[in-house]
Amino acid sequence: MVPSPWERKCCSSELDKEAAFLPSLISREYLGTGFQTIHGVLLFADISGFTSLSEDYIWKSGLERGTDELVEDLNHYLCDILEDMLTLGGDILKFAGDAVLVLWRTSPSEMAKTISLVVHCSWQIQKKYWRRDMRVGQKFHLKIGTNAVPSADIRHFPTRQGASHWQGMRGSLLGLVSKESISCKHFKASPVVGDQDHWDYVRSQLELNLARDLKGNRNSFYRYVANTISAGSMHLLSFGDERQRHLCIVGKALEDVTEAEKLANADEIVLSASCWELCEKHRLRTRHIEGKTAVKVMSMNQMTQSECQDILGKLPPKFFFTRNEYAVRPALFLNPDTDMQDILSYIPEAVLRKLEERVPQDFLCELRPVTVLFLHLNFDAKDIVSFRSVLNNVNTMMQDIICPHKGEVNKVFLFDKGCTFLCVFGLPGVKLPEESVHALQSAFQIFNLCSEIIGKIGTASVSVTSGMVFCGLIGHPLRHEYTVIGQKVNLAARMMMTYSGLVTCDTTTYANSRLPTYYFEKLPERKMKGFKHPHTVYQYVGITTKCIFGMGLTMKMPDNASLLGRKEIELFVNCLEAFNRSGQRKMLAFEGTRGSGKSQLLNHLAQLGQSAGCRVFGMELLEVNVRQPFSAMRILMARVLGLQECESCSAREYVLRTNLKGIIEESKYCLLNDIFLVKFPISGNIRQMCEMQRKEELHSTWAKVLEKTLNRNAIFVIDNAHFIDYASWSIMAPLLWSIPVSMVMSLCPGFARTKSFHNATANSQMSDKITYCHLEKLKLSAVVQKVFQDLGVVSIPRALVSFLVQRSLGIPYYLEELVHFLRCNDMLLFRIKRWGEKEQDNWENLSNFAVLESSLTRSSRSGIGSEAMICIVKPGVNLDNTVLPINLKEIALAELDEIEPLEQAVLKFAAVIGPVFTTQLLLYILPTRIRHKMTVLLDSLVSDNILKWIESIEEPEDAQDPSKVPPSLPQSETGMGTSLPSKQSVGCQFGVLMFHKSLLRQAAYELWIQKQRLTLHYKCAAFLERHAHKCQSCGQGDFIVFHRFAVTNTQDKGSCKDLDDGDDSHTWKALVLAGKQLKRERIYATAGITDTQQDQQQQQKAFMTAFCSLLCSSPGNCPLSSVTDSEDNNALSCDCKGIVESVLVPLVHHYASLGNAARAFYYLLESAAAYLHVSNYYMALRKLSEADILRNSLKNKANAISCFEDATFFSLKGEVCYCLGRMELAKKMIRKALSMLGRPFPKNRTEDFVRCQMEKLQWAAYVARGAYFLPQNAR
Repeated sequence: MVPSPWERKCCSSELDKEAAFLPSLISREYLGTGFQTIHGVLLFADISGFTSLSEDYIWKSGLERGTDELVEDLNHYLCDILEDMLTLGGDILKFAGDAVLVLWRTSPSEMAKTISLVVHCSWQIQKKYWRRDMRVGQKFHLKIGTNAVPSADIRHFPTRQGASHWQGMRGSLLGLVSKESISCKHFKASPVVGDQDHWDYVRSQLELNLARDLKGNRNSFYRYVANTISAGSMHLLSFGDERQRHLCIVGKALEDVTEAEKLANADEIVLSASCWELCEKHRLRTRHIEGKTAVKVMSMNQMTQSECQDILGKLPPKFFFTRNEYAVRPALFLNPDTDMQDILSYIPEAVLRKLEERVPQDFLCELRPVTVLFLHLNFDAKDIVSFRSVLNNVNTMMQDIICPHKGEVNKVFLFDKGCTFLCVFGLPGVKLPEESVHALQSAFQIFNLCSEIIGKIGTASVSVTSGMVFCGLIGHPLRHEYTVIGQKVNLAARMMMTYSGLVTCDTTTYANSRLPTYYFEKLPERKMKGFKHPHTVYQYVGITTKCIFGMGLTMKMPDNASLLGRKEIELFVNCLEAFNRSGQRKMLAFEGTRGSGKSQLLNHLAQLGQSAGCRVFGMELLEVNVRQPFSAMRILMARVLGLQECESCSAREYVLRTNLKGIIEESKYCLLNDIFLVKFPISGNIRQMCEMQRKEELHSTWAKVLEKTLNRNAIFVIDNAHFIDYASWSIMAPLLWSIPVSMVMSLCPGFARTKSFHNATANSQMSDKITYCHLEKLKLSAVVQKVFQDLGVVSIPRALVSFLVQRSLGIPYYLEELVHFLRCNDMLLFRIKRWGEKEQDNWENLSNFAVLESSLTRSSRSGIGSEAMICIVKPGVNLDNTVLPINLKEIALAELDEIEPLEQAVLKFAAVIGPVFTTQLLLYILPTRIRHKMTVLLDSLVSDNILKWIESIEEPEDAQDPSKVPPSLPQSETGMGTSLPSKQSVGCQFGVLMFHKSLLRQAAYELWIQKQRLTLHYKCAAFLERHAHKCQSCGQGDFIVFHRFAVTNTQDKGSCKDLDDGDDSHTWKALVLAGKQLKRERIYATAGITDTQQDQQQQQKAFMTAFCSLLCSSPGNCPLSSVTDSEDNNALSCDCKGIVESVLVPLVHHYASLGNAARAFYYLLESAAAYLHVSNYYMALRKLSEADILRNSLKNKANAISCFEDATFFSLKGEVCYCLGRMELAKKMIRKALSMLGRPFPKNRTEDFVRCQMEKLQWAAYVARGAYFLPQNAR
């Protein structure tokens, strides 16, 4: 595998990788200390207009691709400017997405020269990077503010001789980086290191490669550099605990540098008054800013390389010089006995999880949905000690709140926007369901506790947003950070500042939480910087009176489609009859995964109970109720007693007195004050009790009240009973097991309450009281009926049914989300079909007719009438490439993140290949450092029921005849240059595997960022092209004769070099087996959907009759031999059936993903010819229809499709039309194909015979002359 820029850098050891996440300022002076006063020059660089720029990227390319492109361009740019900063001695302290804070540490005597060095660095950046071609045409500015800071003296780092001594000790030097090994975005090689020619060469290579990479459909894009410099004091502040520590710069110097940055305009350098006093004035020509003490630098005498080197040699820590290398960034000097855990505590937990598993750094970058939480603190502290104390308290409090929900503090800012904490929920490896709810609850708790901590000295603001963001590395290969970037991050930052003093959230978080509306209040829209249009913002108000008394069931009859095939309804009806007949009470517990239809089922059952004349008390619990003591009992009693209707305290007191009279003593009513928001007077007995006695008395009181409540002649319905809190359960459980209760509840697997009910059913004494049922998935027939009803149609394509069945997994909620997503994204077409209507004889109608006749209909055509609404997939839409709806992606990622990091990495690679894959291809695309673990990782994934092996029915031969090995395609000079290790070299098991869940595979695939995804598609295509030919029994040539030789402009673009052919026969067999499995999945995905075998036979007969009656005057004369997959039994018995499914069709997908339309068209033609070869005319028709759409999109692009391929395209159309009995249409297509080749169409059979004989004679003469360049079987 070709190493990426991140792998080519010098950070080869694990310590080097960890050091790249840390500033060089972390050293033995600052470890274990609260704060230190330091001196130096600060530089603050901020890309202005970044928010509006993000909006432009998303508007142009969509949310996911736009975010990906934005981060890629941002990383290109930051990599260039940070390289200059590192080269000239800068220590990058902090990243803030689009901003960086850089420090030059120096002594007071060298302050003036250091300021000149920083100004020189700013000029260099401004000169080289003022213009850059990008994907969008908006202008934005890079503002750089610099601050010179005099303060106390600190010890220097060791000299060069000392460095060589410390290098041999554990943890002594981290991040000693040389220019020889520096590898930015485009660096390849370099001459002798250390001289000027070396760096000129590096710059030229960077510019050349950057220009080459950024070529394409992009507009001119400018970046201006504005430089500002100021002076003041600053402190290095460290805070946190053993879980995570943070390092920040605070003080007047930071305030000055951010203020200076605001004064800078495009193409300017600004110095503060104090910095102007300290600098070398003879080098600068300046102009004063009106009304300000700062000055603008108009020009400067540029420093020579020797002057820069002289200053760098005097900066602490020392740079290390050797004969062959020159250090780029300062080393981290630590004591030999330094505890590495102290260092690692400054690195985010998300990075440490990956580093501990030795996951390559390239895999740290993902596109995934997360929930972002910003906390902004605006307060004034008396001194640095009290300031650090506040930050420590806030950090500890936040960790305690968000850690149980797998939230993580990504970074802490103390510049630009004050004191800001960025927290993220759902980072790789720790995503949980109900993520939005967790974030909102955490935000509310954090807001309340922060308000208590900072008291009267300041205010707190919290904002929460949810959506797709980039999670990964930003910066330079030698110094970067792990962060999140995207539109939702920008929105949260703006909301935090615009709506001060509140807990706010966006519409996505509001919707995803699925909390009742009374948890929120809609705020007035306000204009936020960088956003063209106002966003709807909600205030999260937390628990109110309505929240305390909970939600009741709607008891509204749901759509019948969602309850199709539910045998649980019959079970409830039987229990209801026994209850009405003899008063027999029983509990029904329904367990099902999220989205399985539990809530709709319970609503329906509750209405059935009411219709039968029973009193039904229904309630719905939420995830927030788990952490509210006695919430389940309070909500249940409120429903029974009618407290939710009482608006005033006195009304609730009256209801409680009336219903509890005689059950508990009136002196104990005061125990209910906090629970029901009432104000009964506290009796003397209760006042004299200690805390423990009060709890015992409260428990006893609750038990009496609940027993009286449950003894009512009523049915209790509890939705989401797994959210019953512990305090309520401790009282409810003994009563439920001891007294008969009529109760229906729904449960989710994986919760403590679910396990309790499951264990209770296992008890023989409880089996008569409880019936425990697992909600099954919808059957295929129920899925189809639900789609019919949701879409309001009578016919849907089988391809759409197969797509919905595979991705929905039979879960109603998944199915609803998928159908909603397809409709919202305009992927479906609806039209009125008039049965028996005569249509024109053209290719479009033939394609549409084939799709319609292969569709599934709700009933027989006679029952539909003369016309009805039907649904088809919009032309040009490939359902297999459809992204997941965001809600389903979050569900799949929560399951995916339960897998170990390395297993998840292997799964992501396999997802690029497809739903079925061979281990040979997986081994080829895996990085070298993971290959030797592949077999173990795959076995683990199989044992976890994520993958499964596909067993072959044929015993593999121990040895293969070399002459029978399928030949490879010609080798190309543009191959990836990576060889496939032999089976013996890696000790892996060769075979075929498939994903158990299509949803999981698609979610893993969508985690890849675009650049990595394209690289893997290229490698897959390179591997598969070696096997893109007929099987041995069919001659091993192209399916279109000499196709690869006739189309020279595309044949070498995906070829693979240096592949080991030692296991080529095993690879061929594995591909054939994979193809058979793919075909089986495609054919049987919709098998058995109709209710009876008779219905299936009637559909097949109607299908064939319709085709024959349309195509021929007499059905008996129809040449149609096979139309659907199920009717190609007479096809050739060869391996070509498997190869077309596992090689040719995937090659179309890989090249389409790469944007190589010409190569995708090439393999679409090969696929169509292969399906014709195996007599599968329907699939040939589908592939030619796809090729037709692709060809029309390329008709204005020169040289995209050769004349030979265009002629072949119409020739294949003619062959399909002939096989389907459309003779006139076939002649029309063949004529067009011959005209493109300059050949007339034969007028009669005699002319046809003469021309055939002439062609044979010409061919024989051509072979006789020796066409040595043709394949062996063609000579």
